[in-house]
Amino acid sequence: MTTASDLLTSFGINGVASVVIIGLFSILKNQPLNARVYFAKWQLKGEKVGPTGSLPAGTGIRRYINLDAKSYIHVMDWIKDCLRMPEAELIDHAGLDSAVFLRLILLGLKLFVPLTVVGFVVLVPLNVTDKQLSNDLKDKALTYDALDTITISNISTASRRLWAHLVAAYVYTIWACWLLFREYRNIVALRFTFLALQIARPDQFTILCRCIPEDPDEPIATHVDHFFRVNHPDHYLLSQVVYNANDLAKLVKRRAKLQNKITYLQGVMDKKLKPARPTVKTGYWGLWGKKVDQINYYDDEIAKLTDQITAERMRVLTEDKAVMPAAFVSFETRWGAAVCSQTVQSRDLSKWLTEWAPEPRDVYWANLPIPYHRLNSRRLGMLILTIVLVIFFFFPVTFVQGFANLQQLERNLPFLKPIVELDVLKSAIQGFLPGLILKIFLLALPYVLNIMTRFEGHVSYSRIDKYAAAKYFGFMVVNVFLGNVLVGSAFEQLKEFIDRPTQIPKTLAQAVPMKATFFITYIMVDGWTGLAVTLMRLIPLLLFHFRSALMVRTTRDLERATPVGTIELNTALPQLGLYFILGLVYAVISPFILPFIVVSLGASYVVNRNQILNCYEAKYESAAAFWPHMFGYIIIGLLLKHLTLIGLMALKEATSSTPFLLPLPICTLIFYLYCKNRFEEAFHSYALEEAKAKDTIERAREPDLDVRAFLENAYIHPTLRSVVAGNDLAGDESDDDGADELMNRNLPPKNGPKTLLSRGASGENQGDSPTKSPSKTPTKPLSRGGSQDVSNISKRSENSTSREKLEGAEVVDIKPLDDLGAQRESISDAESLNSQTMLLHGRPKSIV
Repeated sequence: MTTASDLLTSFGINGVASVVIIGLFSILKNQPLNARVYFAKWQLKGEKVGPTGSLPAGTGIRRYINLDAKSYIHVMDWIKDCLRMPEAELIDHAGLDSAVFLRLILLGLKLFVPLTVVGFVVLVPLNVTDKQLSNDLKDKALTYDALDTITISNISTASRRLWAHLVAAYVYTIWACWLLFREYRNIVALRFTFLALQIARPDQFTILCRCIPEDPDEPIATHVDHFFRVNHPDHYLLSQVVYNANDLAKLVKRRAKLQNKITYLQGVMDKKLKPARPTVKTGYWGLWGKKVDQINYYDDEIAKLTDQITAERMRVLTEDKAVMPAAFVSFETRWGAAVCSQTVQSRDLSKWLTEWAPEPRDVYWANLPIPYHRLNSRRLGMLILTIVLVIFFFFPVTFVQGFANLQQLERNLPFLKPIVELDVLKSAIQGFLPGLILKIFLLALPYVLNIMTRFEGHVSYSRIDKYAAAKYFGFMVVNVFLGNVLVGSAFEQLKEFIDRPTQIPKTLAQAVPMKATFFITYIMVDGWTGLAVTLMRLIPLLLFHFRSALMVRTTRDLERATPVGTIELNTALPQLGLYFILGLVYAVISPFILPFIVVSLGASYVVNRNQILNCYEAKYESAAAFWPHMFGYIIIGLLLKHLTLIGLMALKEATSSTPFLLPLPICTLIFYLYCKNRFEEAFHSYALEEAKAKDTIERAREPDLDVRAFLENAYIHPTLRSVVAGNDLAGDESDDDGADELMNRNLPPKNGPKTLLSRGASGENQGDSPTKSPSKTPTKPLSRGGSQDVSNISKRSENSTSREKLEGAEVVDIKPLDDLGAQRESISDAESLNSQTMLLHGRPKSIV
């Protein structure tokens, strides 16, 4: 059992470690040499922001080391700076997801600061001045520590003081529910405002259609085009079928890795005065086989992979099996997309299933080819595996509890007696080691759960993060909270249970509150030292300087080496949810835990705000779609608080006051259902009123906005974008693969590549028969007016290509043609560049 001295030792270790790490961070952040680590987000935006605002323009060592002595006096000003930006500007800078995540942390502070004051003013004096534990000590029923007198365990059986705890439970619940309701309402308003103020994005006009039935008379692409042209004639624009290009993506990723290795080797050779050609063995992982020149070997492997990519890309474009029964369908207006995504498309409810499409950078392409009917079996399998992992994880929890109670461990392992008898070492082990070990055990768990969630078949990264976070939260509740309470209490009091079976309820009622000290040590490890390490960014710092020394030769290499992070919501949300659970459950039972939670939440707010402003770039923007899940986590914390307190009151024989607690869980569930029914639909659907208003305003402000220009390429698989007819995004010769030549022929072969894109009613070929196969029709580019032969568009400047990477695939930027002004009313490479820029940055731009 963790004692006051163990807790003080843990406080000293974590406090000193946190202060040292934060101080070191403040000094390292003050150096221009580390600007690309601690100001990564600004650097990649092209703004030369550094520790003193703008980076010094001097020469010599001042370009790398800050020699201004006065700046070190204000070395901690970064805290004030990161709190200065208002929320509206923060949303514009980092997105709504980041802003709502910070609001969640602030919600915790708003909730627990008043609870801390009330707890220490009212409950702690009542607990300390009672004598239940001292009486139990005389009866030898239980051992206790001075910290345990602060908990409800020290209240005498059937004492009138328990009425204060009952009233506090009601006050805390009302305060929590009022804050949650207000926050839910505000976040819904923020979400609508955010969506209304955003410029046009592809996902606002696009839905994902799955379970497309087969038609024996026409291919899937034409079938989709025909169906939506008939059923949504006024707003349907175009459709993009889903291809199974997973094998192609793997080949492209392997080639990119080899190209990076060659870049690294050439950089190393350039650094040496007498460069020597590196060698490698051709066997598995380079462990055995013939020794050859490494660069030449990689060049040959890249050439082989290029041939394989050519063949695989052609297979995907020609085989009917590569086309999946799914498609991204785009509309001319948001209103049309909203209607389609929120209505039933067919009398057969298992066909033509529609939902909002994720934004292009949020799409998880590897899961789109999974047949829809297999998703339920996959998710059932992962649910069973999650339950197995939860049960298996009780073993490390029991191991951690062994360190939390060395006396019990000594009885089972006598050779540890010399360690247990050393007070200083014992305090360090019991006060610091259990929380650290538990944190280490939890490090690998999110990656395992993320892999499991991807296997379930979710089609976007945001959904993967949400459902991985739900699994991780389950581990937090069952293993970290209930596991440490129940497993720890049962093992500590096993002998008493055997000797005195009638004392089991009483012993459990007193032992559950005593676990507060263990959770305090965990909070200090996770919320103090852990946050300081996150702020430090030690691994990105070391990797950046390693890459800079060996691999950076150009500005582009420097941008690639810049370590931009992101908020890992699949771990951040469950950890925050655990803090809410611990704070709510122990607010009445043991208020002493609340100051540690408040300090951790305050530090978390400052650290995450700094990282969001300077270091983190969002992988996607879900417009706070994770909030309903987090709301549910907090409700679970409230229910656990009610159930725990009801059990404790019953075991305290408070027969007159216990019945008054029974309405609390019922009222909490009613509150949850009320908020769910009133607000949650805003996170799944787009209000038609909002969609219509946004369309009207946008058309008034930008009457020449070409929606098709940024929709036609947005939802094509990254490895197939280089063969999109009409935009001709082909890369260099190694990426051309002959596919463009086939797409540009007037009469494709019988089994030639299928069109990646189907035009709707507003397309150039709207007069064609909807049943005509696109493989028998010359592919035409998409434009605002008129048509243009694809062969004319395929002419490019010699220096018009530069390669980008997007999700392991290669995407190419195209420079505009010289005669851009003469081609304003037809498709041009400038529109291709505009569309590609919008795709990479998630910010569509109109062409004027």
